[in-house]
Amino acid sequence: MRTVLQRVTKASVKNIENPEIPAEHIGPGLVLLIGISDTDTEEILEKMCKKIVNMRIFEDENGKMNLSAKDISAQILSVSQFTLFANIRKGNRPSFFSAGKPEYAQKMWKKFNQMLRDEGIEVKEGQFGTHMQVELINDGPVTIFADTDADLN
Repeated sequence: MRTVLQRVTKASVKNIENPEIPAEHIGPGLVLLIGISDTDTEEILEKMCKKIVNMRIFEDENGKMNLSAKDISAQILSVSQFTLFANIRKGNRPSFFSAGKPEYAQKMWKKFNQMLRDEGIEVKEGQFGTHMQVELINDGPVTIFADTDADLN
């Protein structure tokens, strides 16, 4: 599982393929770009969930990054992003061989979002497998890349 976390003052996602689906919006919180592989398990999702909701990346009254998403009741905008598994070692066209198969990735992404909700976080979602546009105001900027293969073992 790979995740790009961006601390934001606000963000939104809209479905380009079906403009009739209303855009999702959040206020202060996190935008999560989530990449799932076929080897990701519920245990891996749980570890990433705990890390994200407890990571102290929001500023306290002294301007120190000392508060977590749970501490400030942050909102999360979760967007599935298979391109986080792009392999660019050969040629100029990325390979996405390591990305999870769509049916599995969608199921695990939905489980992950529910795990976040179970931690008391309000979660808004993009649309899985569609062309979307994400707008955000990165706060800080604070952008963190987490890979369960490297960061959570």
